[in-house]
Amino acid sequence: MAAEEVHNNPGMAWFAVWTRSRQEKVVAAVLESFDIPHFLPLKAEVHIWSDRKQTVTVPLFPGYLFVHLNPAKSSRLRVISTPGVAGIVGNQSGPHPVPDYEIEGIRTVIAQKVQYSIVPSIPIGKRVRVIRGVLTGVEGVLVRSHADSKLVLSVDAIHQSIAVSVGAIDVEPIEEYSSRRAPANGFAGSLAQMVS
Repeated sequence: MAAEEVHNNPGMAWFAVWTRSRQEKVVAAVLESFDIPHFLPLKAEVHIWSDRKQTVTVPLFPGYLFVHLNPAKSSRLRVISTPGVAGIVGNQSGPHPVPDYEIEGIRTVIAQKVQYSIVPSIPIGKRVRVIRGVLTGVEGVLVRSHADSKLVLSVDAIHQSIAVSVGAIDVEPIEEYSSRRAPANGFAGSLAQMVS
């Protein structure tokens, strides 16, 4: 069951699943056979060998995919016992849910085929929402690199992000962001340098 088929069910949430090396597609296929809703974001890459070039699809976040489940139900056990799964991202309290808006933001960028880059997730900048264009409604952190503005979409649970170019006039601030997260530990500007 792909991410598009997920409906709002009580107790259900997205969780990041940590996989063994290069097992993301295998795990996704097994989860599909179990009818467990999942999302494996993929990107196209050109691989060059000595005798040929080939475009292949690889995981956007190597070692991770996402499942939509109720952690109190038996589907959690099925996920954990799936061949190739190393665990569900969390802490000693249990699995750590990934907010729906983080998953939806990544899905929208992939579906709209806009250019993006992978960047480390560092909680700096202002949380914004895109108000016009193909990414309308997508939320992320606005960073600037020189004259460019980039919207950083983060999956905090796995410390991964993607950055997409946006016009500063195409976004509006989301006020509750500052009350939800602590300020960055002196890393202001480092993300802007990484995405430039």
